[in-house]
Amino acid sequence: MKKVGKPITILMADDDIDDRRLTKEALEESRLANDLRFVEDGEQLLQYLRHEGKYAGDESPRPGLILLDLNMPRKDGRAALAEIKGVPELRHIPIVILTNSKEDEDIYRSYDLGVNSYIVKPVTFESLVDILHTLEKYWFEIVELPPEPA
Repeated sequence: MKKVGKPITILMADDDIDDRRLTKEALEESRLANDLRFVEDGEQLLQYLRHEGKYAGDESPRPGLILLDLNMPRKDGRAALAEIKGVPELRHIPIVILTNSKEDEDIYRSYDLGVNSYIVKPVTFESLVDILHTLEKYWFEIVELPPEPA
C-alpha cells in the first residue's frame, strides 16, 4: 500500500555531471515525483545540510534521502558521511552510497560509518532505472522515516 504524503527531497552528492544527468533521467523514467537536488562534493553537501553559503535560507529543504558518491574532490563521501552521522540533527537522514567502488574496504567502512545502503553504480541506464525504482519503493513506500524536525 503506497503511503500518502508530500514528496521527499532527494539530495545527490556526485561530482560527475553525466552521473547526475543519468540519475535525473532515470528518476523521471521511473516516474518519481520527488524533488531532486544536486551538490558536487562533500563540502557542498555539508553546506547544503547546514544551510550555509549559497544554500542559506528555505531554498534548500532537508533531504529525506541522500545519494552519496564516495570519490569526490574537496571532501570525499567517506569524510562527509562520517561528519553527517556525527551530528545528532543530521544522523537520521538515510544515506545510500551510490558509487563505482566495489572495494571491500569501502563497503565495510561505509557501513561502519552508518550508511543505510551501499549500491555499486550500474553499467546500463535500464539497470539504473530499476535500482532507483526499487529505492523509491523501499524508502518511500515501505519504511517509516523519522519526521522532519520542527
